[in-house]
Amino acid sequence: MKIAVIGASQGIGLELTRIALEEGHEVTVLLRNPSKLSIRDSRLKIAKGDILDSASTSAAVAGQDAICVCIGIPPTRKSVDLFSRGIECVLAAMDRGSRQRLIAVTGIGAGDSEGHGGFFYDRLLKPFLLGTIYADKDRQESIIKASDVEWLIVRPGFLTNGPRTGKYRAIDDLSGVTAGKISRADVADFMLKQLVTPTHFRKTPLLTY
Repeated sequence: MKIAVIGASQGIGLELTRIALEEGHEVTVLLRNPSKLSIRDSRLKIAKGDILDSASTSAAVAGQDAICVCIGIPPTRKSVDLFSRGIECVLAAMDRGSRQRLIAVTGIGAGDSEGHGGFFYDRLLKPFLLGTIYADKDRQESIIKASDVEWLIVRPGFLTNGPRTGKYRAIDDLSGVTAGKISRADVADFMLKQLVTPTHFRKTPLLTY
């Protein structure tokens, strides 16, 4: 498979790039600063650019079977529009005739996962440090759902740097559910498995142990 990863310098995007290459896929990464990527592989193509730049995004997306958007920013109380504007650039670049698939990572608290993070997260951390970020992730999710592409929105629980275990839950119905932890490597594992054997497209699963 040919996979584009946007946001591959760290976190889930880095893990996804590493695992995809290990499993024999071709990966194109779009990075503002390519020197930040520690991986080198003959099947890896590094494209310099920004998700908000239509030319570089179009170049990275062209010819791919799947596009995985794993961008993130540090906590802030400033206004945020990176996620919504970025996904608009990606969707505009996608080729509807080739049936490209889109996987976007948002997080617990986006969309109808609001209120499923536990007391500290829901009442303190998210409102005071992540409110503007998640307001834009809500816009991002709405834009994706209104599109005509094959999409999957992944909402990880609380991220760790633990190993890839392959043992986690992908929960579609959050009734009575409070998010737990999940490793970045296992989020990447889920994303890659969905590209090989899709079961959750057009859904918004919470990933947690």
